[in-house]
Amino acid sequence: MNVSEDSWFDAQVSEALGQSRMPRARVAREGAFQLTSVVDVSGLALAAMTAAAQQLALLVGAAEVSIDRRRTELWCGMTLRPENWALPEAWDPVAGNYRTKDGWIRLHTNVPRHLSATLRVLGADADRDDVARKVLSWGRLDLERAVVVAGGVAAAMNRLSDWAAHPQGRAVANEPLIHWQEFTGSQPRLPAFAKTLDGLRVLDLTRVLAGPVATRFLAGFGASVLRIDPPHWREDGLEAEVTLGKACASLDLHKAEDRTRLESLLSEAHVVVHGYRPGALDRLGYGECRRREINPDIIDVSLSAYGWTGPWRKRRGFDSVVQVNSGLAQEGMTRLGTDKPVQLPVQALDHGTGYLMAAAVLRALRLQRADGRPRSARLSLARTAHLLISNGVRDPIAPPSSETCATELAEMTHWGPARRVAFPVALDGCGPVWRRQAAPFRSAKAEWPASERQGAEP
Repeated sequence: MNVSEDSWFDAQVSEALGQSRMPRARVAREGAFQLTSVVDVSGLALAAMTAAAQQLALLVGAAEVSIDRRRTELWCGMTLRPENWALPEAWDPVAGNYRTKDGWIRLHTNVPRHLSATLRVLGADADRDDVARKVLSWGRLDLERAVVVAGGVAAAMNRLSDWAAHPQGRAVANEPLIHWQEFTGSQPRLPAFAKTLDGLRVLDLTRVLAGPVATRFLAGFGASVLRIDPPHWREDGLEAEVTLGKACASLDLHKAEDRTRLESLLSEAHVVVHGYRPGALDRLGYGECRRREINPDIIDVSLSAYGWTGPWRKRRGFDSVVQVNSGLAQEGMTRLGTDKPVQLPVQALDHGTGYLMAAAVLRALRLQRADGRPRSARLSLARTAHLLISNGVRDPIAPPSSETCATELAEMTHWGPARRVAFPVALDGCGPVWRRQAAPFRSAKAEWPASERQGAEP
Protein backbone atom coordinates (compact mmCIF):
# COMPACT_ATOMS: atom_id res chain seq x y z
CA MET A 1 0.00 0.00 0.00
CA ASN A 2 1.29 3.46 -0.80
CA VAL A 3 0.32 6.94 0.31
CA SER A 4 -1.33 8.63 -2.66
CA GLU A 5 0.11 11.42 -4.73
CA ASP A 6 -2.43 13.74 -6.27
CA SER A 7 -3.08 13.32 -9.99
CA TRP A 8 -4.33 15.96 -12.42
CA PHE A 9 -7.85 14.65 -11.82
CA ASP A 10 -7.37 14.87 -8.05
CA ALA A 11 -6.39 18.52 -8.38
CA GLN A 12 -9.40 19.38 -10.56
CA VAL A 13 -11.82 17.60 -8.25
CA SER A 14 -10.28 19.10 -5.11
CA GLU A 15 -10.70 22.57 -6.56
CA ALA A 16 -14.36 21.87 -7.39
CA LEU A 17 -14.93 20.72 -3.81
CA GLY A 18 -13.00 23.59 -2.25
CA GLN A 19 -10.62 21.28 -0.41
CA SER A 20 -7.31 22.11 -2.07
CA ARG A 21 -6.16 24.23 0.90
CA MET A 22 -7.60 22.31 3.82
CA PRO A 23 -6.33 19.38 5.89
CA ARG A 24 -7.31 15.99 4.53
CA ALA A 25 -7.35 12.45 5.80
CA ARG A 26 -4.37 10.31 4.92
CA VAL A 27 -5.17 8.37 1.73
CA ALA A 28 -3.48 5.08 0.92
CA ARG A 29 -4.10 3.50 -2.48
CA GLU A 30 -3.17 -0.06 -3.30
CA GLY A 31 -3.09 -2.17 -6.43
CA ALA A 32 -2.40 -1.21 -10.00
CA PHE A 33 -4.74 -1.44 -12.94
CA GLN A 34 -5.47 0.49 -16.10
CA LEU A 35 -8.60 0.15 -18.21
CA THR A 36 -7.93 0.17 -21.95
CA SER A 37 -9.23 3.49 -23.23
CA VAL A 38 -8.30 6.56 -25.27
CA VAL A 39 -8.82 8.67 -22.14
CA ASP A 40 -7.77 8.04 -18.56
CA VAL A 41 -10.95 6.38 -17.33
CA SER A 42 -9.07 4.76 -14.45
CA GLY A 43 -7.69 8.09 -13.27
CA LEU A 44 -11.12 9.69 -13.28
CA ALA A 45 -12.69 6.78 -11.40
CA LEU A 46 -9.98 6.80 -8.75
CA ALA A 47 -10.14 10.57 -8.26
CA ALA A 48 -13.93 10.58 -7.94
CA MET A 49 -13.94 7.67 -5.49
CA THR A 50 -11.13 9.30 -3.51
CA ALA A 51 -13.05 12.57 -3.34
CA ALA A 52 -16.15 10.87 -1.95
CA ALA A 53 -14.07 8.97 0.59
CA GLN A 54 -12.13 12.10 1.61
CA GLN A 55 -15.30 14.11 2.14
CA LEU A 56 -16.77 11.26 4.17
CA ALA A 57 -13.63 11.08 6.31
CA LEU A 58 -13.73 14.83 6.96
CA LEU A 59 -17.38 14.66 7.99
CA VAL A 60 -17.21 11.64 10.30
CA GLY A 61 -13.74 12.22 11.73
CA ALA A 62 -11.80 9.35 10.16
CA ALA A 63 -8.02 9.66 10.07
CA GLU A 64 -7.17 7.32 7.20
CA VAL A 65 -8.77 6.31 3.92
CA SER A 66 -7.69 3.21 2.00
CA ILE A 67 -8.72 2.63 -1.61
CA ASP A 68 -8.15 -0.38 -3.84
CA ARG A 69 -7.54 0.64 -7.47
CA ARG A 70 -8.65 -2.61 -9.07
CA ARG A 71 -11.91 -2.74 -7.13
CA THR A 72 -12.57 0.93 -7.86
CA GLU A 73 -12.64 0.10 -11.56
CA LEU A 74 -14.81 -2.96 -11.01
CA TRP A 75 -17.30 -0.83 -9.09
CA CYS A 76 -17.64 1.23 -12.28
CA GLY A 77 -19.34 -1.79 -13.83
CA MET A 78 -21.45 -4.74 -12.75
CA THR A 79 -20.37 -5.82 -9.27
CA LEU A 80 -22.73 -8.74 -8.69
CA ARG A 81 -22.31 -12.37 -9.80
CA PRO A 82 -25.52 -14.38 -9.27
CA GLU A 83 -25.29 -17.97 -8.06
CA ASN A 84 -27.80 -20.30 -9.76
CA TRP A 85 -29.96 -17.49 -11.12
CA ALA A 86 -29.51 -14.92 -13.87
CA LEU A 87 -29.70 -11.15 -14.17
CA PRO A 88 -32.01 -9.79 -16.86
CA GLU A 89 -30.37 -8.13 -19.85
CA ALA A 90 -29.58 -4.50 -19.05
CA TRP A 91 -29.96 -3.24 -22.64
CA ASP A 92 -33.00 -3.19 -24.90
CA PRO A 93 -32.29 -5.20 -28.10
CA VAL A 94 -32.68 -2.11 -30.31
CA ALA A 95 -30.32 0.11 -28.30
CA GLY A 96 -26.90 0.73 -29.80
CA ASN A 97 -24.86 2.34 -32.56
CA TYR A 98 -26.11 2.40 -36.16
CA ARG A 99 -24.56 3.47 -39.43
CA THR A 100 -26.32 6.37 -41.19
CA LYS A 101 -25.73 7.57 -44.74
CA ASP A 102 -23.14 10.05 -43.48
CA GLY A 103 -21.75 8.59 -40.25
CA TRP A 104 -23.04 7.00 -37.07
CA ILE A 105 -25.80 7.53 -34.54
CA ARG A 106 -26.53 5.98 -31.15
CA LEU A 107 -30.12 5.16 -30.26
CA HIS A 108 -30.97 4.76 -26.56
CA THR A 109 -34.16 2.73 -26.24
CA ASN A 110 -34.07 1.19 -22.76
CA VAL A 111 -37.07 3.27 -21.68
CA PRO A 112 -40.24 2.02 -23.45
CA ARG A 113 -41.44 5.48 -24.44
CA HIS A 114 -38.02 6.30 -25.88
CA LEU A 115 -38.15 3.09 -27.92
CA SER A 116 -41.64 3.96 -29.16
CA ALA A 117 -40.52 7.44 -30.21
CA THR A 118 -37.57 6.05 -32.17
CA LEU A 119 -39.62 3.37 -33.95
CA ARG A 120 -42.30 5.91 -34.78
CA VAL A 121 -39.78 8.24 -36.43
CA LEU A 122 -38.20 5.41 -38.40
CA GLY A 123 -41.42 3.60 -39.25
CA ALA A 124 -39.63 0.46 -38.09
CA ASP A 125 -40.49 -2.66 -36.15
CA ALA A 126 -38.83 -3.40 -32.81
CA ASP A 127 -36.23 -5.45 -34.66
CA ARG A 128 -32.58 -4.49 -34.80
CA ASP A 129 -32.14 -5.46 -38.46
CA ASP A 130 -35.20 -3.49 -39.53
CA VAL A 131 -34.03 -0.47 -37.55
CA ALA A 132 -30.57 -0.71 -39.14
CA ARG A 133 -32.08 -0.71 -42.64
CA LYS A 134 -34.23 2.32 -41.90
CA VAL A 135 -31.42 4.27 -40.23
CA LEU A 136 -29.22 3.91 -43.34
CA SER A 137 -31.52 6.22 -45.27
CA TRP A 138 -31.08 9.10 -42.80
CA GLY A 139 -28.37 11.67 -42.23
CA ARG A 140 -27.09 11.41 -38.68
CA LEU A 141 -27.98 14.97 -37.63
CA ASP A 142 -31.42 14.83 -39.22
CA LEU A 143 -32.24 11.57 -37.46
CA GLU A 144 -30.90 12.81 -34.14
CA ARG A 145 -33.09 15.90 -34.41
CA ALA A 146 -36.19 13.92 -35.41
CA VAL A 147 -35.85 11.39 -32.58
CA VAL A 148 -35.25 14.08 -29.97
CA VAL A 149 -38.24 16.14 -31.16
CA ALA A 150 -40.38 12.99 -30.96
CA GLY A 151 -39.40 12.51 -27.30
CA GLY A 152 -36.69 9.90 -27.79
CA VAL A 153 -32.97 9.78 -27.09
CA ALA A 154 -30.36 9.75 -29.86
CA ALA A 155 -26.83 11.03 -30.39
CA ALA A 156 -25.11 11.74 -33.68
CA MET A 157 -21.45 10.78 -33.49
CA ASN A 158 -19.14 13.79 -33.48
CA ARG A 159 -15.41 14.30 -33.53
CA LEU A 160 -13.84 15.94 -30.50
CA SER A 161 -13.34 19.08 -32.57
CA ASP A 162 -17.01 19.06 -33.65
CA TRP A 163 -18.14 18.99 -30.04
CA ALA A 164 -15.65 21.66 -28.98
CA ALA A 165 -17.18 23.98 -31.61
CA HIS A 166 -20.80 22.98 -30.93
CA PRO A 167 -22.88 25.53 -28.98
CA GLN A 168 -23.56 22.95 -26.27
CA GLY A 169 -19.96 21.81 -26.15
CA ARG A 170 -18.85 25.41 -25.71
CA ALA A 171 -21.43 26.01 -23.00
CA VAL A 172 -20.37 22.94 -21.03
CA ALA A 173 -16.68 23.86 -21.32
CA ASN A 174 -17.44 27.16 -19.57
CA GLU A 175 -19.32 25.57 -16.68
CA PRO A 176 -17.71 24.60 -13.36
CA LEU A 177 -17.38 20.92 -12.61
CA ILE A 178 -19.83 21.50 -9.75
CA HIS A 179 -22.26 24.43 -9.60
CA TRP A 180 -22.62 25.50 -5.95
CA GLN A 181 -25.25 27.73 -4.40
CA GLU A 182 -25.73 28.69 -0.75
CA PHE A 183 -29.01 29.53 0.97
CA THR A 184 -30.14 30.92 4.28
CA GLY A 185 -31.38 28.14 6.53
CA SER A 186 -32.83 27.88 10.01
CA GLN A 187 -31.29 25.61 12.63
CA PRO A 188 -30.91 22.21 10.96
CA ARG A 189 -31.08 19.11 13.14
CA LEU A 190 -28.21 17.03 11.84
CA PRO A 191 -26.99 13.61 12.96
CA ALA A 192 -23.92 13.36 15.15
CA PHE A 193 -21.81 11.89 12.30
CA ALA A 194 -19.77 9.87 14.78
CA LYS A 195 -17.70 7.65 12.46
CA THR A 196 -20.73 6.89 10.24
CA LEU A 197 -23.68 8.57 8.52
CA ASP A 198 -26.18 6.98 10.92
CA GLY A 199 -29.32 9.09 11.20
CA LEU A 200 -28.86 10.83 7.84
CA ARG A 201 -32.04 10.72 5.74
CA VAL A 202 -31.48 10.84 1.98
CA LEU A 203 -34.42 11.07 -0.41
CA ASP A 204 -33.36 9.41 -3.66
CA LEU A 205 -35.19 10.63 -6.79
CA THR A 206 -32.65 9.28 -9.26
CA ARG A 207 -32.53 7.26 -12.46
CA VAL A 208 -29.81 5.22 -14.14
CA LEU A 209 -27.01 5.49 -13.31
CA ALA A 210 -25.01 8.32 -11.76
CA GLY A 211 -27.55 9.30 -9.11
CA PRO A 212 -28.05 5.74 -7.82
CA VAL A 213 -24.26 5.36 -7.59
CA ALA A 214 -24.12 8.43 -5.35
CA THR A 215 -26.87 7.30 -3.01
CA ARG A 216 -25.52 3.74 -2.88
CA PHE A 217 -22.23 5.12 -1.54
CA LEU A 218 -24.08 7.08 1.15
CA ALA A 219 -26.17 4.04 2.10
CA GLY A 220 -23.08 1.90 2.51
CA PHE A 221 -21.67 4.20 5.16
CA GLY A 222 -24.81 4.48 7.26
CA ALA A 223 -27.28 6.83 5.58
CA SER A 224 -30.94 5.87 5.44
CA VAL A 225 -31.70 6.10 1.71
CA LEU A 226 -35.28 6.00 0.47
CA ARG A 227 -35.62 5.69 -3.29
CA ILE A 228 -38.90 6.80 -4.87
CA ASP A 229 -39.91 5.70 -8.37
CA PRO A 230 -43.05 6.21 -10.47
CA PRO A 231 -45.42 3.22 -10.58
CA HIS A 232 -44.13 1.66 -13.80
CA TRP A 233 -40.45 2.68 -13.96
CA ARG A 234 -38.05 -0.16 -14.82
CA GLU A 235 -34.29 -0.60 -14.93
CA ASP A 236 -34.11 -4.24 -15.96
CA GLY A 237 -30.80 -5.86 -15.23
CA LEU A 238 -29.65 -3.08 -12.90
CA GLU A 239 -31.91 -3.38 -9.86
CA ALA A 240 -29.40 -5.57 -8.02
CA GLU A 241 -26.76 -2.88 -8.56
CA VAL A 242 -28.70 0.31 -7.84
CA THR A 243 -30.87 -0.76 -4.89
CA LEU A 244 -28.15 -2.10 -2.58
CA GLY A 245 -28.56 -0.64 0.90
CA LYS A 246 -31.74 1.27 0.05
CA ALA A 247 -35.46 1.12 0.72
CA CYS A 248 -37.29 1.39 -2.61
CA ALA A 249 -40.84 2.69 -2.78
CA SER A 250 -43.23 4.15 -5.34
CA LEU A 251 -45.36 7.29 -5.54
CA ASP A 252 -47.64 8.52 -8.30
CA LEU A 253 -47.26 12.28 -8.23
CA HIS A 254 -50.46 12.71 -10.21
CA LYS A 255 -52.35 11.58 -7.09
CA ALA A 256 -53.02 14.04 -4.28
CA GLU A 257 -52.30 11.55 -1.49
CA ASP A 258 -48.95 10.61 -3.01
CA ARG A 259 -47.99 14.26 -3.41
CA THR A 260 -48.76 14.79 0.26
CA ARG A 261 -46.57 11.79 1.13
CA LEU A 262 -43.66 13.10 -0.97
CA GLU A 263 -43.89 16.50 0.67
CA SER A 264 -43.80 14.87 4.09
CA LEU A 265 -40.71 12.88 3.10
CA LEU A 266 -39.04 16.01 1.74
CA SER A 267 -39.78 17.92 4.93
CA GLU A 268 -38.08 15.22 7.02
CA ALA A 269 -35.07 14.60 4.75
CA HIS A 270 -31.61 16.04 5.28
CA VAL A 271 -30.65 15.49 1.63
CA VAL A 272 -32.43 15.09 -1.69
CA VAL A 273 -30.55 13.69 -4.68
CA HIS A 274 -32.26 13.69 -8.05
CA GLY A 275 -31.43 12.97 -11.66
CA TYR A 276 -34.59 13.91 -13.50
CA ARG A 277 -34.15 15.90 -16.70
CA PRO A 278 -34.00 19.64 -15.91
CA GLY A 279 -37.54 20.96 -15.83
CA ALA A 280 -39.19 17.58 -15.17
CA LEU A 281 -39.69 18.10 -11.43
CA ASP A 282 -40.76 21.70 -12.09
CA ARG A 283 -43.59 20.44 -14.31
CA LEU A 284 -44.71 18.22 -11.45
CA GLY A 285 -44.72 21.21 -9.12
CA TYR A 286 -41.49 20.31 -7.34
CA GLY A 287 -38.85 22.63 -8.75
CA GLU A 288 -35.98 23.71 -6.54
CA CYS A 289 -37.84 26.71 -5.13
CA ARG A 290 -40.75 24.52 -4.08
CA ARG A 291 -38.46 21.87 -2.61
CA ARG A 292 -36.71 24.52 -0.56
CA GLU A 293 -40.05 25.99 0.49
CA ILE A 294 -41.03 22.56 1.84
CA ASN A 295 -37.66 22.13 3.58
CA PRO A 296 -35.48 25.27 3.85
CA ASP A 297 -32.56 23.30 5.33
CA ILE A 298 -32.32 20.54 2.74
CA ILE A 299 -29.10 19.74 0.87
CA ASP A 300 -30.12 19.49 -2.81
CA VAL A 301 -27.81 17.70 -5.27
CA SER A 302 -28.89 17.22 -8.88
CA LEU A 303 -27.69 15.83 -12.18
CA SER A 304 -28.29 16.61 -15.84
CA ALA A 305 -27.01 14.93 -18.99
CA TYR A 306 -25.83 17.90 -21.05
CA GLY A 307 -25.10 20.61 -18.51
CA TRP A 308 -27.00 23.50 -16.99
CA THR A 309 -26.50 26.14 -19.68
CA GLY A 310 -26.66 26.11 -23.47
CA PRO A 311 -29.32 25.03 -25.98
CA TRP A 312 -29.30 21.37 -24.90
CA ARG A 313 -29.53 21.97 -21.16
CA LYS A 314 -32.97 20.28 -20.99
CA ARG A 315 -32.21 17.46 -23.42
CA ARG A 316 -32.67 13.85 -22.36
CA GLY A 317 -29.45 11.89 -22.19
CA PHE A 318 -27.47 9.04 -20.72
CA ASP A 319 -23.79 8.15 -20.39
CA SER A 320 -23.54 6.24 -23.67
CA VAL A 321 -25.14 8.99 -25.78
CA VAL A 322 -23.03 11.73 -24.21
CA GLN A 323 -19.95 9.67 -25.12
CA VAL A 324 -21.09 9.66 -28.76
CA ASN A 325 -22.03 13.34 -28.93
CA SER A 326 -18.85 14.51 -27.20
CA GLY A 327 -16.44 12.76 -29.58
CA LEU A 328 -15.21 10.06 -27.22
CA ALA A 329 -16.68 7.19 -29.28
CA GLN A 330 -15.26 8.55 -32.53
CA GLU A 331 -11.83 9.04 -30.94
CA GLY A 332 -11.90 5.43 -29.78
CA MET A 333 -12.82 4.26 -33.27
CA THR A 334 -9.99 6.25 -34.86
CA ARG A 335 -7.24 5.32 -32.42
CA LEU A 336 -8.18 1.64 -32.33
CA GLY A 337 -8.46 1.51 -36.11
CA THR A 338 -11.95 0.01 -36.17
CA ASP A 339 -14.89 0.75 -38.47
CA LYS A 340 -17.42 1.18 -35.64
CA PRO A 341 -17.78 3.61 -32.71
CA VAL A 342 -15.88 2.51 -29.61
CA GLN A 343 -17.54 3.29 -26.29
CA LEU A 344 -15.53 3.67 -23.09
CA PRO A 345 -14.79 0.34 -21.36
CA VAL A 346 -17.19 1.22 -18.53
CA GLN A 347 -19.89 3.85 -18.06
CA ALA A 348 -17.26 6.18 -16.68
CA LEU A 349 -19.32 9.35 -16.98
CA ASP A 350 -22.08 7.85 -14.84
CA HIS A 351 -19.81 6.41 -12.19
CA GLY A 352 -17.37 9.30 -12.07
CA THR A 353 -20.22 11.80 -11.78
CA GLY A 354 -22.00 9.61 -9.24
CA TYR A 355 -19.09 9.54 -6.82
CA LEU A 356 -18.62 13.29 -7.31
CA MET A 357 -22.29 13.73 -6.39
CA ALA A 358 -21.70 11.74 -3.21
CA ALA A 359 -18.70 13.95 -2.46
CA ALA A 360 -20.84 17.05 -3.02
CA VAL A 361 -23.49 15.80 -0.57
CA LEU A 362 -20.87 15.13 2.09
CA ARG A 363 -19.12 18.48 1.62
CA ALA A 364 -22.44 20.32 1.84
CA LEU A 365 -23.30 18.51 5.08
CA ARG A 366 -19.91 19.29 6.60
CA LEU A 367 -20.24 22.98 5.78
CA GLN A 368 -23.84 23.07 6.97
CA ARG A 369 -22.78 21.62 10.30
CA ALA A 370 -20.24 24.45 10.59
CA ASP A 371 -22.28 27.45 9.39
CA GLY A 372 -25.93 26.32 9.33
CA ARG A 373 -26.32 27.14 5.64
CA PRO A 374 -27.89 24.62 3.24
CA ARG A 375 -26.44 24.27 -0.24
CA SER A 376 -27.28 22.94 -3.65
CA ALA A 377 -24.86 21.32 -6.08
CA ARG A 378 -25.40 20.65 -9.77
CA LEU A 379 -23.32 18.27 -11.88
CA SER A 380 -23.62 16.85 -15.39
CA LEU A 381 -22.41 13.93 -17.47
CA ALA A 382 -21.27 16.27 -20.24
CA ARG A 383 -19.10 18.28 -17.84
CA THR A 384 -17.50 15.08 -16.59
CA ALA A 385 -16.84 14.13 -20.22
CA HIS A 386 -15.16 17.51 -20.67
CA LEU A 387 -12.99 16.77 -17.64
CA LEU A 388 -11.91 13.45 -19.18
CA ILE A 389 -11.16 15.00 -22.56
CA SER A 390 -9.30 17.96 -21.02
CA ASN A 391 -6.80 15.55 -19.48
CA GLY A 392 -5.82 14.52 -23.01
CA VAL A 393 -6.44 11.65 -25.39
CA ARG A 394 -3.94 8.90 -26.10
CA ASP A 395 -3.48 5.57 -27.78
CA PRO A 396 -5.04 2.87 -25.59
CA ILE A 397 -2.82 1.26 -22.97
CA ALA A 398 -3.17 -2.47 -22.37
CA PRO A 399 -3.92 -3.41 -18.73
CA PRO A 400 -1.30 -5.30 -16.69
CA SER A 401 -1.43 -9.01 -17.51
CA SER A 402 -0.55 -10.08 -13.97
CA GLU A 403 -3.58 -8.54 -12.30
CA THR A 404 -5.30 -10.99 -9.96
CA CYS A 405 -9.03 -11.36 -9.43
CA ALA A 406 -10.62 -9.01 -6.94
CA THR A 407 -12.05 -10.23 -3.65
CA GLU A 408 -15.74 -11.20 -3.77
CA LEU A 409 -18.05 -11.43 -0.77
CA ALA A 410 -21.12 -13.62 -0.36
CA GLU A 411 -24.40 -11.72 -0.43
CA MET A 412 -28.07 -12.64 -0.26
CA THR A 413 -30.31 -10.61 -2.56
CA HIS A 414 -34.08 -10.66 -3.02
CA TRP A 415 -33.55 -12.87 -6.09
CA GLY A 416 -31.16 -15.34 -4.52
CA PRO A 417 -27.55 -15.83 -3.39
CA ALA A 418 -24.75 -14.01 -5.15
CA ARG A 419 -21.20 -12.82 -4.79
CA ARG A 420 -20.28 -9.15 -5.04
CA VAL A 421 -16.92 -7.48 -5.52
CA ALA A 422 -15.71 -6.09 -2.20
CA PHE A 423 -16.11 -2.31 -2.01
CA PRO A 424 -12.84 -0.45 -2.66
CA VAL A 425 -13.05 2.07 0.21
CA ALA A 426 -12.39 1.68 3.93
CA LEU A 427 -12.20 4.38 6.60
CA ASP A 428 -9.88 3.61 9.51
CA GLY A 429 -9.96 0.00 8.34
CA CYS A 430 -13.77 -0.27 8.18
CA GLY A 431 -15.62 -0.75 4.92
CA PRO A 432 -19.30 -0.18 4.20
CA VAL A 433 -22.15 -2.10 5.79
CA TRP A 434 -25.18 -2.65 3.57
CA ARG A 435 -28.13 -2.73 5.96
CA ARG A 436 -30.63 -3.65 3.26
CA GLN A 437 -30.23 -6.34 0.65
CA ALA A 438 -30.64 -5.48 -3.01
CA ALA A 439 -34.35 -5.69 -3.77
CA PRO A 440 -36.86 -4.76 -6.49
CA PHE A 441 -38.19 -1.27 -7.05
CA ARG A 442 -41.45 -0.60 -5.19
CA SER A 443 -40.69 -3.28 -2.57
CA ALA A 444 -40.92 -1.00 0.50
CA LYS A 445 -43.28 1.60 1.92
CA ALA A 446 -42.76 5.27 1.17
CA GLU A 447 -41.70 6.13 4.70
CA TRP A 448 -38.55 6.60 6.71
CA PRO A 449 -37.66 3.65 8.95
CA ALA A 450 -38.93 4.27 12.48
CA SER A 451 -35.38 4.46 13.83
CA GLU A 452 -34.56 7.27 11.38
CA ARG A 453 -37.50 9.56 12.16
CA GLN A 454 -35.70 10.90 15.22
CA GLY A 455 -32.12 10.72 16.39
CA ALA A 456 -30.82 14.06 15.14
CA GLU A 457 -28.85 16.42 17.28
CA PRO A 458 -30.89 19.36 18.63
